[in-house]
Amino acid sequence: MEILPHFPESATQWLSSPLGAALLSQESRVVEEALDGIFGEQCLQLGLWGEDKTFLRHARTQRTAIIDAAAVAGGPSAIGELHRLPVANDSIDCVLLPHTLDFSDRPHAILREVHRVLRSDGFLIVLGFKTGGLWGLRRLVPGAGLPPGAEHMISDRRLRDWLKLLDLRIHGMHRYFFRWPLPGNRGASSPNWERRGQRLWPELAACYMLTAQKRVSTLTPLRPRWRRSPQVVAELAGTSNRVTRIRFDQDD
Repeated sequence: MEILPHFPESATQWLSSPLGAALLSQESRVVEEALDGIFGEQCLQLGLWGEDKTFLRHARTQRTAIIDAAAVAGGPSAIGELHRLPVANDSIDCVLLPHTLDFSDRPHAILREVHRVLRSDGFLIVLGFKTGGLWGLRRLVPGAGLPPGAEHMISDRRLRDWLKLLDLRIHGMHRYFFRWPLPGNRGASSPNWERRGQRLWPELAACYMLTAQKRVSTLTPLRPRWRRSPQVVAELAGTSNRVTRIRFDQDD
């Protein structure tokens, strides 16, 4: 059976359009900011979105790698199924998913693998298409549309819930790219327009970037609750000279 790359060839061609190229340029900038404070040994990207150095050239780790489902032009570092990664447990400092979940029908399995390979305190960066916003109206605009194959979009709110179930701590949410989804849209997206959109109408953004961090599992030893021997706390004398002793078990 032929193994296909994670992103279909038609999606790669879409990235070569003016709209796709503008999106990649914007995403390179937002990922650069996210990677700026992440250090360590290994940064791993799942799925080849754009060129092999589009995002990983910004990594501050000692090594970088890309895993894709098949050998494609531009060349991933390794070939493997993204829901069954050929990576050791607790070995990666940062995992980048550039629209990887938008093109997968097994998002839960991919996220479980990400959690498995991340080291304690490791980071996850997810780029995704928003289900609403300007691009949510694409069906009403002739010729508008997402990259072919992006049929499994996950809302940022749902993704938050999934990551919390995996015990990943949400660090931040950044919404970006305020342009109509028209393939022939050649107008440059100015930084001022982006900042205005983020400040005034963030829900209209086409995409989001979510960052999260794997929690450190710590075991806090509990002191045992020792019982002392029964103690006499009161003595009541009756008319018949009988003594009744009331005993309480005291805990630390």
